[in-house]
Amino acid sequence: MRKRFEPQLKIGQLLIKDTIINHKCRDSVVDLMAALKFIFVTEEYNVEVFNILENAITSQKKSTGRKGMDLWQVFVLSQVRLCLNTSYDRLHHMVNNDRLVRQIMGIENKEGYKRIEFEYQNIYDNVTLLDDHTVKKLNNVIIAMGHDVFKKKEEAALRLKTDSFVVESNVHFPTDYNLLWDCARKCLDTVSKFLAKYNNLKGWRKVSDWRYGLKGLMRELGKSSSSGGKGKQDRIVLATKRYLKKARLFQLKLQQELPLLPLNDLEDLRLIYILEHFIPLLDKHIDLVDRRILKNEKIPHEEKLFSIFETYTEWINKGKSRPNIELGKKLAITTDQFGLIVDYQVMHGQQDRDIVIEVADRLLPLYSIASWSFDKGYWLKRNKELLQTEVPKVIMPKLGKRTKTEEDEETSPTFKRLKNKHSAIESNINELEHRGLDRCPDRGLPHFERYISLGVCAYNLKKIGREILKLQRNKIQAPVLRPSQVA
Repeated sequence: MRKRFEPQLKIGQLLIKDTIINHKCRDSVVDLMAALKFIFVTEEYNVEVFNILENAITSQKKSTGRKGMDLWQVFVLSQVRLCLNTSYDRLHHMVNNDRLVRQIMGIENKEGYKRIEFEYQNIYDNVTLLDDHTVKKLNNVIIAMGHDVFKKKEEAALRLKTDSFVVESNVHFPTDYNLLWDCARKCLDTVSKFLAKYNNLKGWRKVSDWRYGLKGLMRELGKSSSSGGKGKQDRIVLATKRYLKKARLFQLKLQQELPLLPLNDLEDLRLIYILEHFIPLLDKHIDLVDRRILKNEKIPHEEKLFSIFETYTEWINKGKSRPNIELGKKLAITTDQFGLIVDYQVMHGQQDRDIVIEVADRLLPLYSIASWSFDKGYWLKRNKELLQTEVPKVIMPKLGKRTKTEEDEETSPTFKRLKNKHSAIESNINELEHRGLDRCPDRGLPHFERYISLGVCAYNLKKIGREILKLQRNKIQAPVLRPSQVA
């Protein structure tokens, strides 16, 4: 049974609304706590946030049973993790030791009273309850709150900027031969679990020999590829043949032994499913190594796999010198004049120019837009023409040679001014990367997408919290005029 938050106060408990936030501190977590406190004490946003959390987490569950972590605590912890770009271990430490975070969560007591503490697994299990769809709804509420804090008038139009960058997945640099070793390693790890469970399992007495042999031959091929000198190609071919010979023997061994493995419970079934997943990948990479090195074939891009674990990973070359290659997914963000991210989209095999209409369809019904700027990667004649029917000023430099009319448009003072302002989005991207969106440590595409949504949400909250503290400082520092001065 979960509650929104614990309404029944305990003796010695410190209230969330009484949390004292240091206006002089510039740490990220202070800005975040200011925004979270604002949500909690403002009824309009408090109700919306809790309704979304209840629908996502508790709507399909009974209202009885063991008490779970409060919804407010789940929300706070998910934002702290991404705001600080921290691990679950550090989050565990902060929950039990950081007084500011604990008071915002509603679990901090005065000295001398019993403390509430959380275990690592409890934190992990609860934070991962949120999904991408839920966090997107929360972000819409946060954007509305941000416009309220930044004093945006209802009729005031937004000035938008759109750009993309790469969020890397947690993978090593892929080559055909080290991906082949990954497949073999996972098969060997799974077989080792059978051996640990069944001492009398026959046929795998030399499992350690398979591991050392395959890994040694993989390293030998890697050294041959990276070294120079006379006869390099001959050494690579020889190392490849030896490596493939051992891998094919292992492949044959797996196919022969798979039907003979015990199947006595669900754990055995799970392990067999793992083998059935990795054996075809092992076959695939044996074929790729053979074709690329021994047969000198150029492998089509669509046949390549850049990670056997994070299979959604894409090979992205944005034409930069550093880094020239990135492994992950492209993320397109759209910011307004206040620096808030009003829209974002994970791009699945898409180019920048492919998503312009999708983004416009989401934003045009929601906001009045005065100007919208892009870089050259988004240019497409159809994109610009469609946007110009709804947006007064579309800044989309042409990719390629310009006509006289286009030249006049792009050299006009208004176009140049808005184009120069577009570079401000680079600082938003840089801050997002500091919020954790440089590299995603979570596994699987659903968790990757959720991680991005939480990062955007934490970024917006930090931005809003900073503005709240700024307004409070200005109010404190405002001079008090005496009656004689007013007269």
